[in-house]
Order: sequence, then structure tokens, then C-alpha cells
Amino acid sequence: MTNKNQHIILKTEDLSIGYQSKKVRTLVASNINIELHKGELVGLVGGNGIGKSTLLRTITNVQDALSGAIFINGKPIKKYPALDLAKVLSLVLTEQMMSKNLSVFELVALGRQPYTNWVGNLSENDMAIINNALSQTNIVDLKQKRCFELSDGQLQKVMIARALAQDTDLIILDEPTTHLDMYHKAYILKLLQKLTKETGKTILFSSHEIDLAIQLCDKLIVMSSNQVVSDTPCHLISKGVFETLFPKDLIAFDEKTGSFRVKK
Repeated sequence: MTNKNQHIILKTEDLSIGYQSKKVRTLVASNINIELHKGELVGLVGGNGIGKSTLLRTITNVQDALSGAIFINGKPIKKYPALDLAKVLSLVLTEQMMSKNLSVFELVALGRQPYTNWVGNLSENDMAIINNALSQTNIVDLKQKRCFELSDGQLQKVMIARALAQDTDLIILDEPTTHLDMYHKAYILKLLQKLTKETGKTILFSSHEIDLAIQLCDKLIVMSSNQVVSDTPCHLISKGVFETLFPKDLIAFDEKTGSFRVKK
């Protein structure tokens, strides 16, 4: 259960997201009011094309909001210089990385860039943080391997380790279980759950694995065609929120098991 007295890491107020060109304003979602507290694992779920990636791009300052406000640690996100934002927010994307020839250690070490001098020299403290990130994600034995030698599941752990090495209050991941089999989907999400408890960091991830997110997350943000709601999984189930996500003629949500099933 979420402790409302916990420090608020991320907050949005009457946020509207979408796309603005000179002639056309495309609204994706509006009236988004969410709070993410310290040490929470938060899942962002909803149907394909509903706007999850647009929301993540907006709250990470990759694209502008149409209206409303976003705060990190009580400070408007637009008032963070890029370097300062990189010290409070780290982002793990699904796009294929261009630097697969790097070793695992070298890639994880990139997380220290906001803190190193312009030459990029690593201090003893940087090295300790990098090695701790490798240990926390169980990839110490992979540190000398080249990233192109890794499986998708191993590479995802490396990307999470890089975010840990960046040492931010908030880690945001866009579809971290894409391309993984069921075992590794569960493994990655269990790892994220473990990291929130061990580090006290707030982790927000988007996912199509709604059943797993219901089981593992402290809080869920649910996007549907007419609203964005945020609450604990238990409260969302009792409110019938998951029953509205998919057309009822094919997919049904079972409140007792907290999972979806295909209608016969």
C-alpha cells in the first residue's frame, strides 16, 4: 500500500499530451494527475496505440506537453538544465542501441557521464557505483563481454545497470520486456521490484504485461480512451478499471485472479 506521506518524486498537474504543429493540435490524453512516491514500482499500462510512449516522452522532457505541469522533486521539469535533469532522471528506451561493440562495463559506465569531467575520467567513487550496479543486476560475470554477444534479456539487464549507475531518483523504462520470452519478462519485472526495495529509487515502466504488472507493482497508471487513472492495483480492480481496457466481446477481466482471459 502506498504511503501518502512519502516524498513525491514525480507529479503532474492537469497534464495534456499530444502533438502540436503549426496548423494541427492532436490531443492524445488530458487531465493527467499522477504522483509517484519514493521507492515505488509503477507500471504504465493500456492498449496498443493508446499513448503510453507519448506520456513517457512528455514526462521525461523529450517532447513538450500541450498544457499542464510536470514536477520532479517539486521543481518544474522545464527549469532543469539538461545536465541537472540527467542527475535526477534516467531513461531506458526500447530502440536498438548503436554502441553494441562496447563492453558491458563500458556501457554501464556511460551512466556516470553526468558526473564525470569533460575528459570522462572515472573516479574511485564512479568505479564503486558502476560495480555496484553490475552486482545489483547480477551481471558481474558479463562485464568484459561485448554487448553484441548478449541475449535480449542480458542486454536489458545491462541497460538497467546503466540507469542504476546514473544514480537518479527516478528511472523510467519504455517497454523493458519487449522481445523477451515469458520467463525473462517475469525476471526483468521481478528485478525492477527488487531494485525499488533495495535502492529506494522510484521506477516507472510501460508494459503490455498487465497481469504481471498487477501482481508486482505498488501502483499502476492505466490509460484508456477516455481517462488516465492512477492507484494501487487492488483499488483499480475494485473500481472495475481493467474491465474497460479491451472490447468485452473478446477479452474479459477476472477480478478474483487479477488476470485477463479470452472469452470462449
